[in-house]
Amino acid sequence: MRIDGEAFTTIWPGADGTSINIIDQTRLPHRFEIVSIADVAGAARAIKDMQVRGAPLIGVMAAYGLALAMRADPSDDNLRRASATLAATRPTAVNQQWAIAAMTRLLTPLPPPARFKAAFDRAGEIARDDVALCEAIGVHGLSLIDAIAARKPSGAAVNILTHCNAGWLATVDWGTATAPIYKAHDAGLNVHVFVDETRPRNQGAALTAFELGQHGVPHTVIADNAGGHLMQHGEIDLVIVGTDRTTASGDVCNKIGTYLKALAAFDNGVPFYVAAPSPSIDFSILDGRREIPIEIRSAAEVTHISGLGADGEVATVRLTPKGSAALNPAFDVTPARLVTGLITERGVIAADRAALAKAFPERISLRG
Repeated sequence: MRIDGEAFTTIWPGADGTSINIIDQTRLPHRFEIVSIADVAGAARAIKDMQVRGAPLIGVMAAYGLALAMRADPSDDNLRRASATLAATRPTAVNQQWAIAAMTRLLTPLPPPARFKAAFDRAGEIARDDVALCEAIGVHGLSLIDAIAARKPSGAAVNILTHCNAGWLATVDWGTATAPIYKAHDAGLNVHVFVDETRPRNQGAALTAFELGQHGVPHTVIADNAGGHLMQHGEIDLVIVGTDRTTASGDVCNKIGTYLKALAAFDNGVPFYVAAPSPSIDFSILDGRREIPIEIRSAAEVTHISGLGADGEVATVRLTPKGSAALNPAFDVTPARLVTGLITERGVIAADRAALAKAFPERISLRG
């Protein structure tokens, strides 16, 4: 995608061939900064501090993190230590566990001197695969938007609601939930996006609005609680969100507040789709509410907020009384019954066990 007309991905190898460059997403939308990551500690910190975020991008960063670990010390002990360090950064998204497992399977049988190059090359493949998966999701999701556009009065906008940032900033390129939007916009369809602010970290207001603006997609930022009202008044044609982990039965774990949007969509007959690349699908679990670990983040993300001041500097201010406690679960689980369909790289499928097993037979869990 593009920033001020220049093509970027969210992560790419450094010119030295032994480091990784990322866009520091904690600085957006007010500052655009590129950070170089040279070791596994930096990779883990980038994930933990959300310099990189979004399930697909976290997976790619974890893969590169293992490669950087192998550059420093390609021993079996360091492979185990680095894997544990990266896996502990953020527990909810399954992509990093998927990527770590894939890298470990590759590296374990190799002699240590061969591990860095093999790991760096494989991480690059995972990054390129992510781009291809997201673009395929865009193609399949475009058909949904195209069908809605065909039913609307000539020239009327298709209004899409998003939650959090499942855009190209959450992946290597294209995004998951935004890929169909970009495809539709590029195809000349009249699309308009209502962007949930997505408290408490405001990834919608800060990141989704930023990238939609850079791509020229018409959009409007709304308070999280406004979505249901807009659905009641026929202002939303469909909802497309991303996923951090989807179970083998179709339950969807995504940014906190997704469940409430799904309930509102269900009550108002608004189609609710989840863009789900296969690495985000966890075929080892069935019950999302009981089996997916929910990350609890710092209360400071609720009690404080950052923004651009009148002086042009970013400042953080407190919102709540000093004596008030705050709780900050980062994700919630939307049951499969509320999901109209999953937009995957292999097509739009039902959010149920049979459809997932048919679409991804090679990934079927041995669990009964």
